[in-house]
Amino acid sequence: MNNKTLKITMIGLMAALCYVAFTFMQIKIPTPGGATSFHLGNTFCVLAALLLGGVPGGVAGAIGMGIGDLLDPTYVIVAPKTIILKLGIGIVTGLVAHKVFHIQRLEGKRLYQAVILSTIAGMLFNVVGEPIFSYFYTTFILGAPEKAAKALASWNAITTSINAILAVIISSSIYIAIAPRLQKNGILKQLAPKD
Repeated sequence: MNNKTLKITMIGLMAALCYVAFTFMQIKIPTPGGATSFHLGNTFCVLAALLLGGVPGGVAGAIGMGIGDLLDPTYVIVAPKTIILKLGIGIVTGLVAHKVFHIQRLEGKRLYQAVILSTIAGMLFNVVGEPIFSYFYTTFILGAPEKAAKALASWNAITTSINAILAVIISSSIYIAIAPRLQKNGILKQLAPKD
């Protein structure tokens, strides 16, 4: 299998994992301005960025969770916001992982630290971006009253923070567990972006 086919296949696989984790591992919370949720979708968006790089990882998250939104009547109106934010998570995580730390060259303690810091960077983008973007999207695009938009943004800050902690722990653990095997058989080199 050539590199391009492998990458496209992995983007599809990670998008599917994002969709499943977002759609079926979710607890919805209704607010006056719309719904928010606890979910594990970001976990696989971050993992995709660690494996594939920022843009492919972000695309996987945007496709998987974007489709999740489009197929859910509760979230269908916020799908554009989700697509933008998940692409951002992937880009930030991948940029830090592959352009700052060059994780594909690391091992041991240095790899663990770099992976955890990279996932924290991507999730920090989301923790800050989600409530702010949600407020403006809900107020100016959807036309919700300011009070309702503030309530949604407040709840988003809480759920996004918890989702971020889970994503950092789970995605870092998975990557650290599978990276040595993928490195050994040469797949990690084929997946990771070029330095």
